[in-house]
This record gives sequence, C-alpha cells and structure tokens, in this order.
Amino acid sequence: MHELSATELVAAYGQRRLSPVEVTQAVLDHIEQWEPQLQATWLLRPEQALAQARDAEARWQRGEPLGPLDGVPLSIKENIATRGDPLPAGTAAVDLQPAAADAPPAARVKESGAVVLCKTTMPDYGMLSSGLSSFHKLARNPWDLTRTPGGSSAGAGAATAAGYGPLHLGTDIGGSLRLPASWCGVFTLKPSLGRIPIDPPYMGRAAGPMTRTVADSALAMQVLSRPDARDSMSLPAQDIDWASVASVGPEHLRGVRFGLLLDAGCGLAVEPVVRAAVERAARQLEEAGAIVEPMLPFMSQAMLDGMDHFWRMRSLIDMRALRPEQRAKVLPYIRQWAESAAEFSGEHVFRGFSQFHATRVAAVSACARFDYVLSPVSPNMPAPADWPSPTNDPLRPLEHIGFTVPFNMSEQPAASINCGYDKGGLPIGLQIAGKRFDDLGVLKVSRAYEQVRGEQAPWPQPPRG
Repeated sequence: MHELSATELVAAYGQRRLSPVEVTQAVLDHIEQWEPQLQATWLLRPEQALAQARDAEARWQRGEPLGPLDGVPLSIKENIATRGDPLPAGTAAVDLQPAAADAPPAARVKESGAVVLCKTTMPDYGMLSSGLSSFHKLARNPWDLTRTPGGSSAGAGAATAAGYGPLHLGTDIGGSLRLPASWCGVFTLKPSLGRIPIDPPYMGRAAGPMTRTVADSALAMQVLSRPDARDSMSLPAQDIDWASVASVGPEHLRGVRFGLLLDAGCGLAVEPVVRAAVERAARQLEEAGAIVEPMLPFMSQAMLDGMDHFWRMRSLIDMRALRPEQRAKVLPYIRQWAESAAEFSGEHVFRGFSQFHATRVAAVSACARFDYVLSPVSPNMPAPADWPSPTNDPLRPLEHIGFTVPFNMSEQPAASINCGYDKGGLPIGLQIAGKRFDDLGVLKVSRAYEQVRGEQAPWPQPPRG
C-alpha cells in the first residue's frame, strides 16, 4: 500500500476498499525498513500518525472527508513550522523553541485531513544541496546510499523516492525542491512566487509538493494554493482547475513551443550523460508534436556570484547574532562560506544584491518567445553523500544552480521530472519552466511528457539483511 499514489488512495477510501489506518500502518512499516540507512525523517511519531488516520477513517465512513487529502500520509520539511514543534533549520546552533502556529502549507494539509507522519531533514540553514547537517543525521539517496539526495529538501526527496507515502512538502529558494527531485528521480513543482503562501515569505522562496506522479502534485495544489494573509507576497485567490491535469494526454503537446537551454551560462559544465538525457526528452516532445528551438544562455557568472555574495553576508549577519558556543556548532563549511563575506564593502554587497533583479529581467526576456523552457535541473550527477556541495568548496558553493535559481528570482513556475538514468541507474531530472503564474500549464505539460518519456526503472527498495 505504501506504493499507491495519493489519487489512488483517495479513490480507494471513497469506495471503502482501503482504510487510512491500514495505509498509514503500511507506510510506517516501510519507513521502519528504510530509515536506518536513509535517515530522511525527524519527529517520526507513529502513534500520533495512527490517531490522525483513525479520525480520517471515521470521516470517510461517514462520507464526510475534510478535503482532497483526507487520510493521505505525508511529510513536511523541517523548516515549515508545525505548531508545538521546534524549528532547528537543520543546524545544531539554534535554541529549540516550539512553533506557535502551523505555517500556511502545514495548516492547509492539516485542514484537509492529511496524516502527518513526520518532518523531513535538511542541511544547516537550508544553504546546501545535500543532506549534511549539524543537527540531523546524514540523509542519503535511496538509489545509491553513497550519494546525496540533494537539498535543501533532502529528506523530502529521499522519502519520496523511497516510498514514505505519496506526498512530501519541501521548500525552494534556488533549487531546493528541484535538485533533490532530479537526483532522486521524483516530480516536483516549484510554483510561481506566492502561489503557495508561506511564512515567513522571502524573495524567491517557495514551498511545493514532491511526489512520484504529476497528478499527485496537482492534487496537492488544490489544497496548498489556498490563500493565507500571513504571506505578504501571496497571490490573490484564483479558481484554478488543478483536477484537469489528470485528464491530460500526449496530444496536449501538439504545437507547444519549447526553448531548449543546454548551457546555463555560468557554473559547472553540463555532464555529457545529463545533456544526452535532456536532448532525448526534447526529441520525445518533438515526436509528440511539440516545437523545440535552441536557446542561448542568459545567466552569467556575475549574476550567480552576486547572489552568492549577498547570501554570504546575510548568513554572516545571522551568525554574528549567535552566541560563540552556538556559532561553533554550525557546519564548518557554512561558517567558512559566511565568514568569507567579512571584508565585503557596502558597495560590493549592493552590487551583489542588484544581480537578483538582473537575473529576473534576463530570465523573463529569454523565456518570452516560448511557451515553456526545457533544461537540465542540475549540470551534474549527485555528489558523495557527505559532501556539502557538488564542488565540495565553500568558496564555489553554488556552481550547480545556474539552471534553477533564475526561475526563483523571475518568480516563474518550474518543475523537475525524471527523464533518464546514468549507467549506474541514477536518475536525471528535466526542468520544465513556464511563464509567471502558469503553474497549471507547467503541470499539464509535465503530465503529457510523463506519458511519452518511456518506461521508468523500478523504485529503489530497502536494503535486505
């Protein structure tokens, strides 16, 4: 039962073929097999989850489900507040205080009756594309336990691929949903800024679902996209037919115009196996009737470095607010990265900050000719599990986000969907980005591609013995 999608579970509950209690227990049993190796969860509370499942079962028996996710097991990334639980933000440096209220994504899924299994792990301050943390155990990639699941939604990506239930909530400010989705072979939507309200809001920061199927992410969007006044950047309430995604077929691709971006213009060079997988996906879309045209890079190293340097200064200010004994607990990689900003001048930081807007303008302009843009999610395959970043260099920390970060700053929706594997069986993600506010369109194109991409490898199973 842990393999069933959210859409399948909801249908089975409605027909009384399955109970939320037996499904939750099956998922918990599966997590128990995987978790000693994967280490993707925090605050895993089986009895609390089963109590929620019993409440959901009673509602389904009365024919009164609370919402589209009633009884569906899910996880929530550790930095999305859940009432009564602390927010360590992946680091041992912070004082643990219980959150006073559920953040908007957590509130919405709870209001819909979802069964919250656990929180999922993340690296220090969410500033690494790995599962390395000074607070949590090291999260690993279920396809290859020696490799990183990506980050910062590290535990969420690993949990999705490993079958810890069908739905997991993560966040993304530069690729933190899409990178683990790519390296773990799952689907995610980084929505338009404000489509899913979040608290606290921040420039480029978005929450989103991580699922094995596009339809499950569309189902989650029915709930997550509801407005919340706490997010000052949230979009106005809009009647979006998220359910229509489930009925999309390959014919939806006919005449759709895609740009194909194979060079980010900055950072790491695209590995040949990644390029080949994305080019193959583009050919499959063309065979289905789409129009695919090459794109020139629009990012620059100056843009990437400017954003990096601004974030270094932001993190340095945060760390200077810590007591010395707290600061000493932060991962050395993060400390070295942040402390490198100590000699930056005010002008340098201002010029770095200006690159956020320069990136936004460049991305919007480059995408204007196309309905959607195709690219790799990441230029590289996943690094060793204990590396904080693909370069393992705190002074070159963001060389792998050249394809993802521009769509945070331009506020455009962008998805990651699996498009192939390397010789060792590790998955490779295709990024599909759309125009601002066209979240539904990105989901529909992703659903159509899901049907033409060919057979997928079986999901990884827990190690035996």
